[in-house]
This record gives sequence, structure tokens and C-alpha cells, in this order.
Amino acid sequence: MPSKLKSIRRRVDRNQAEIVRSLREYGCSVQHLHIIGKGCPDLLVGYDGRNYLIELKSPGGKLTASEIEWGKNWQGQILVAYAIEEILTFINDN
Repeated sequence: MPSKLKSIRRRVDRNQAEIVRSLREYGCSVQHLHIIGKGCPDLLVGYDGRNYLIELKSPGGKLTASEIEWGKNWQGQILVAYAIEEILTFINDN
């Protein structure tokens, strides 16, 4: 496997596949953004005519320096989420 693919796969949080599957079952559109790197959030989620940027973290995970910097420069919302329930609450409350 090319080393570039290995590094991309390593950056995917353990809970990402399950969360993406659950979001799609809920009726959301999901676009993976983690491959962009440079602190860009992991997912773009569309639901009920709105878009949401989601940074996924495994339980106990912390934001990297590049994620913090990206967030400081972004003029919109970003949700840092550890579980599907947090995301569903966020998209239903906003």
C-alpha cells in the first residue's frame, strides 16, 4: 500500500465509519473532508437544507494544533463530536 494512503487511513478516527453509516441511515448526506488535511474538519454533513462541519474524535481524543488553528480562522460553526448522539442533537437543534 502506498505510504500516502497509509497516512490518510491513520488519521481516520475509530468511530468514523459507524458514525457516517448512522448519519446516512438518519437521512443525512455525508462528504468526507478528512483527506484534505491541514486541520480541515472530518465531515461535511447535509440535513434538512443545512450544512454542518463535523470534527470527529474518538473518546478521549483531543484537537490537534492544526485543527485548532483551522477553527480559529473559520467564520462558521464546527462541531467537535465524540458520538452520533451529539451530532444528531446538534443538527436537530440548529
